[in-house]
Amino acid sequence: MFIGCGTAMVTPFRKNGKLDEAGMRRLVKRQIQAGINFLVPCGTTGESPTLVHAEHLRVVEITLEEAKGKVPVLAGAGGYNTAEVIHLAKELVAMGADGILSVTPYYNKPTQEGLYQHYKAIAASVKKTPIVVYSVKGRTGVNVEPSTLKRLAAISNIVGVKEASGDMAQMANVIQEVPDSFQVLSGDDSVTIPLMALGGKGIISVVSNEIPAEMTALAQACLRGDYAAAREVQRKYLPLMNINFVESNPIPVKYAMARMGLLEPKWRLPLVPPLDANAARIDEVLRQTGLIDAAAN
Repeated sequence: MFIGCGTAMVTPFRKNGKLDEAGMRRLVKRQIQAGINFLVPCGTTGESPTLVHAEHLRVVEITLEEAKGKVPVLAGAGGYNTAEVIHLAKELVAMGADGILSVTPYYNKPTQEGLYQHYKAIAASVKKTPIVVYSVKGRTGVNVEPSTLKRLAAISNIVGVKEASGDMAQMANVIQEVPDSFQVLSGDDSVTIPLMALGGKGIISVVSNEIPAEMTALAQACLRGDYAAAREVQRKYLPLMNINFVESNPIPVKYAMARMGLLEPKWRLPLVPPLDANAARIDEVLRQTGLIDAAAN
């Protein structure tokens, strides 16, 4: 269900700081019109740590309403309190989410056995719903080892992993350890091609917020083994993939989308607008890639 390119959706806010529901609908429609393979609302790119519970549910609800079954919706539900994650996952499943993306617990830094028991408990609570583990050590301080993913892959509704460790050797070992049916997805745009060449099934993408059609084309080219076509996309947009992380995600991508006229340039504290120097660098990449007019100020 979750193969190809899925967009880790940003969450738009209005100038008064409230959720921009109309803006969220526009972003979802844009993704679907561009041919995206699946949508991922309320991940860290969606600033989920600063969404109150009702907003989290509303963002997923809007995504489901606009998706209308045209594409699967993999809703974010993760955290460091297993009981709270279970409660949220049940609510999202009841709303109609097609799957749950669950980031590893952070700060309390569980052991590998703790991670296994955490995900096992979540899976048992929503038995018929696919779960994708999200491993991103750089943001959580916790790594899901290949041996742990092998154990988790034996649980019927744990179907994949968003692998954002940044460690290609680990990604290769994960693919070696898990069954072929287990969906190993890149969590970093710039390494989508090598991961898929190793046997990965796609990407949960940040840059597809800006270029959904192009990143979908890259992922689909990889799936059919046309790596020359995938490399063409990579060469053109690698500077954009890289500049999206010049500051903490999603600061740069939301700035870029605002410059493209897609949303208001609004973040929630503790995130703030990019430094002027970095904003200028983002502008230059947007001009180089043709996403804003070359003469834009």
